[in-house]
Amino acid sequence: MKIDGGLSPDLDTVADSIRALEEMGFDGAGTAEMNHDPFLPLVLAAANSKKIELKTGIAVAFARSPMVLANLAHDLNAYSKGRFTLGLGSQIKPHISKRFSMPWGKPVPQMRELVQAMRAIWANWYEGKPLEFIGEYYTHTLMTPAFTPQNTEYGAPRVILAAVGPLMTQVSGEVADGMIVHPFSNERYIREVTLPAIDKGLKISGRSREDFEISYTPFIISGENEEAIEAAKKVARQRISFYGSTPAYKGVLDIHGWGDLQADLNSMSKQGRWEEMTALITDDMLDVFGVIAEPDKLVEAMLARYGDIVDRTSGGFDFISDQDQRKEMMAKLRAG
Repeated sequence: MKIDGGLSPDLDTVADSIRALEEMGFDGAGTAEMNHDPFLPLVLAAANSKKIELKTGIAVAFARSPMVLANLAHDLNAYSKGRFTLGLGSQIKPHISKRFSMPWGKPVPQMRELVQAMRAIWANWYEGKPLEFIGEYYTHTLMTPAFTPQNTEYGAPRVILAAVGPLMTQVSGEVADGMIVHPFSNERYIREVTLPAIDKGLKISGRSREDFEISYTPFIISGENEEAIEAAKKVARQRISFYGSTPAYKGVLDIHGWGDLQADLNSMSKQGRWEEMTALITDDMLDVFGVIAEPDKLVEAMLARYGDIVDRTSGGFDFISDQDQRKEMMAKLRAG
């Protein structure tokens, strides 16, 4: 199992951040599209590292066109000498239409087409194939030598998609090289919904599970003392209640018989009752969505649930003050 760390989004501290992650032995480092651009920090990260893999985890796909994404991903992959993976997510309608001021269509077919369009562009750049992509959402039919990158030594970057529902998950299996399982998930949902949907997509694409990488990071609830563990539980309840308020994620609750909770959380979120929402997350729910264990038993607990499912995860157990202990835990997790 590979282990990724979170890269600082602050351009002033990216260099130190990536050096520290590489020194700790992380396999990869990722950025998220939150309060900073997800691509710019990776330029500095590539310049200040040698081996560690770099990725967006995630960039918002529908905020950009396939050509823009193809260019960004190419430049980062070429500059990092083949270490870049383009991680994309659809986001939800309010963010696309109200935050990014972009049109919202049907996310599942649009995501499939967006990745196919990027691959058509890359096929033109790296293989010399004519660019003739005409779809429902995107059309790319013009490419001249002046706009074709010359530094094509490292080929096309890998593409991974974030997904929750079975239809977007299937698209990941069809057109992507891997999938980021949303943290608002759990072992039962992954086994009963996620994995069958991936397999369906892989069958359509003519590939096998060995051709596909699954990344998942559960809510980790641990600490060096009881006070720290209780604080971690509080944070997990906040995140679970926040994600649970999203209508698109109701299916994750449904599989456990908790679907009615989604409407209550959604209503409370619209009223700004964030603290009250956490009280609706029971201990049983916390145990299902999170891995709760003391540090010396945490890796064993993670592997027991997800060791046969997940190819890579995130987190460096930074709640542990002893760096040697952290490295030992990472080594055990990597060994599976």
